[in-house]
Amino acid sequence: MIDLVRTLVGGFFMGTADLVPGVSGGTIALVLGIYERLVASIKEGSSALGDMVRFRFRDAMEHLKKVEWSLLIPLGIGIGSAVILLASLIDTQLEENPTIMAGVFFGLVIGSIVVAWRILQQPKEWHAFITLGVGIVLFVLLGFGDDGSVSDPGLFAFFVAGSVAICAMILPGISGSLILLILGMYQPVLDAVNERDFTTILVVGAGAILGLALFSQVLKWALDTHHDPVVAALVGLMLGSLRVLWPWPGGVDSPALGAPGDDWVAVSVAGLVGVGLVYVITRVGSARRG
Repeated sequence: MIDLVRTLVGGFFMGTADLVPGVSGGTIALVLGIYERLVASIKEGSSALGDMVRFRFRDAMEHLKKVEWSLLIPLGIGIGSAVILLASLIDTQLEENPTIMAGVFFGLVIGSIVVAWRILQQPKEWHAFITLGVGIVLFVLLGFGDDGSVSDPGLFAFFVAGSVAICAMILPGISGSLILLILGMYQPVLDAVNERDFTTILVVGAGAILGLALFSQVLKWALDTHHDPVVAALVGLMLGSLRVLWPWPGGVDSPALGAPGDDWVAVSVAGLVGVGLVYVITRVGSARRG
């Protein structure tokens, strides 16, 4: 029962992190000491889904038996509870205090960039800086975030957003909400949750399941065989995203570069709070591993 409660609470923390651009659910999983178990179960589950598609049901059952359901089920309940309970609060703050929230997000991303760069095994090698630049250039060339929030997205856009953003959850250092913000889908997804638009929520969930099934194996292989280039590219993507997260004066729908006006002191403090939160999480994780 104690383990069950701990896992539920851990899932709630992960769900809270996934709601906030800049904080990675994968980082929280590392802090809680369940990251390796989580990734292993996701891999087995995705392998089972692939076997089912190919009608290899016996092999699928073997993979499903290796899934740690006692971890995944309460973790999923905790994550879902956080999303349902806290989405409205975060949405309200985005409407009422957009520059302050932007400052917090900006600080969280800065802190996450530092944490992610420290994951590199050889951070001073030239190839790390090259792929870092590739990530930044990719962000600019694709025009992520140029229009702020996507207006009136279709169900297919929600499906794609779910399939891409879910991959960030299993990567320490990059947030699923940050990916949604980069894609311009953060506010639409948040609105769907607040309005209890179950059709849209199911579509996002279906995209998330497909995303995990298709990309979890690839991501695990990429990190195992090309760890530093992959992480450096992700850091570059996060650096590029700071252009979107800069404390904008026009609110969520107008992420324009510029000074945060009369709120610059409060925004600066909010940014420092964001950096501090990432630092505390990292220190707690280091203490647990020690």
